[in-house]
Amino acid sequence: MIHPTAMVSTKAEIGKNVSIGPWVTVEEGCIIGDESEIRAHAVIMTGSTIGHRNQIGYGAIIGAEPQDVSFKGASSFVSIGNDNIIREYVTIHRGSAESSITRIGNGCFLMAGSHVAHNCFLEDEVVLVNNVLLAGYVHVERKAFLGGAAVVHQHVRIGELTMTRGQTRIGKDLPPYFMAVDTNEVSGINRVGLKRAGITEEIRRKIEKAYKILYFEGLNVSQALEKIERISDCPEIKKLVAFIRATKRGICLARRKNANANITEE
Repeated sequence: MIHPTAMVSTKAEIGKNVSIGPWVTVEEGCIIGDESEIRAHAVIMTGSTIGHRNQIGYGAIIGAEPQDVSFKGASSFVSIGNDNIIREYVTIHRGSAESSITRIGNGCFLMAGSHVAHNCFLEDEVVLVNNVLLAGYVHVERKAFLGGAAVVHQHVRIGELTMTRGQTRIGKDLPPYFMAVDTNEVSGINRVGLKRAGITEEIRRKIEKAYKILYFEGLNVSQALEKIERISDCPEIKKLVAFIRATKRGICLARRKNANANITEE
């Protein structure tokens, strides 16, 4: 159903059983998948592709031009997967460079007022609580949870199954399975999230052991990773090691208030 006040381009592609509410704008070239709901006053701009069974909240803006001083009007895109909930006044900007894409996976929950900047990539089942702000090129891995009003610097990576406390400020990569607090600090592993995700107690203990080796044994990064690799060849430990080895910004350090020692630089 399309409300009579909605402004939907005849050159937009609208799927089956789509609900488009009052005063919604859907621009030319947009694609909206089956059984999606676009609530009142939302704006879906040219270059946006929205998959099936998505809910787009009141006043949300999808596909606006990037807030990037180098942007010169390039043709770029937003791609949103299936089964996402995008609540009121969320903003998702399209890519900055020519033909580049801002991507949202499947089953994500973006709460009211959160912002996803140009060229971000959110994998499946990511949660952004109210007013989370992601700068450009941020990569958030699957099932990461970012608490309210957390802010993330451009080009940062947020690892799988991490938990970020509300109002945390992140400018360095956050390794998988850890909990982020304050400014570029971690305070243990995400035990509850790991358990809910079906990670066994045995694997959780191995991840916790890796955390302690990384931060509290006085080793540099390379030494710590070599020792962590000897813990287990399970996928979780392999992923943790690979993530840290790939960092270009450095990783968050142990919380100073609780730590007697921090990881040393290479």
